[in-house]
Amino acid sequence: MNKLELQKKAVEVRKGIVTGVHSAKAGHPGGSLSAADIFTYLYFEEMNIDPANPKDENRDRFVLSKGHTAPGLYSVLANRGYFPVEDLKTLRHTGSYLQGHPDMKHIPGVDMSSGSLGQGLSTAVGMALAAKMSGKDYRTYCLCGDGEIQEGQIWEAAMFAGHRKLDNLVVIVDNNNLQIDGSVADVCSPYPIDEKFKAFNFHVININGNDFDEIDKAFAEAKATKGMPTAIIAKTIKGKDVSFMENKAGWHGKAPNDEEYAIAMEDLRKVGDALC
Repeated sequence: MNKLELQKKAVEVRKGIVTGVHSAKAGHPGGSLSAADIFTYLYFEEMNIDPANPKDENRDRFVLSKGHTAPGLYSVLANRGYFPVEDLKTLRHTGSYLQGHPDMKHIPGVDMSSGSLGQGLSTAVGMALAAKMSGKDYRTYCLCGDGEIQEGQIWEAAMFAGHRKLDNLVVIVDNNNLQIDGSVADVCSPYPIDEKFKAFNFHVININGNDFDEIDKAFAEAKATKGMPTAIIAKTIKGKDVSFMENKAGWHGKAPNDEEYAIAMEDLRKVGDALC
């Protein structure tokens, strides 16, 4: 896909996020919207995947370590063809396979169940190590939150990945600078994030995580990096492209009401129209 096509697809992914959370009357829109461009690039450009064969043993793997942003993952999976986009409206409903956090046993395309913050990176490291041990060339991608990296387990996993030189692992930190209680810098500062990953023997790339040109260059650089894992620190905007959600910590885990939903969808329609 070219840049314009990716931008248009990201708008559809964001519409799916807002629609799902509104329908559920619960969920986490802020961090799903900030990471929508990363989700879009991974599933439409970067990863070796096939929606018709979601369990292909040679597929690239993705782990959503910040599992509460499941609406973002579900929307990109639906738009990529793993299941009907219409099913996003069943998010968190009783009997729906689209639970509040990803479930690998019931959702096509989900490689790892996730929920407890900090655990996903350990799983991704295990997947990357398994590929090395079995002589497979698939790559593993893991999306973490900047609030999530306050968890100690993140750094245990990072230490192991760096020590084992897992150059088939890419960690993306969605650095929108906001968590449920406010600014990550105020709650428990993880900064400087890039220097911390460097200290754990990672190749580190800093980017604007809402710019497809920078995203593209970063993943190409990660793929060319040998002998060490890569960490992409993606500076993003929480609630991206929804006017009243942008850079507002209050939209970390809150659903829009009917009036807010209409405004959000109109905002996204305008973003899409501007690309045409």
